[in-house]
Amino acid sequence: MLETSARLLRLLSLLQTHRDWSGADLADRLGVTPRTVRRDVDKLRELATR
Repeated sequence: MLETSARLLRLLSLLQTHRDWSGADLADRLGVTPRTVRRDVDKLRELATR
């Protein structure tokens, strides 16, 4: 879980500095698959609406 939390924080940081990342670019930066990036973005959206 700690790895996931750290990745979500890193993703959030990347999105705050540059909004126009492609999914593939984010996946490369984070060392995960594009599918994982999509799931992580969904998690961030869910947290933002709470």
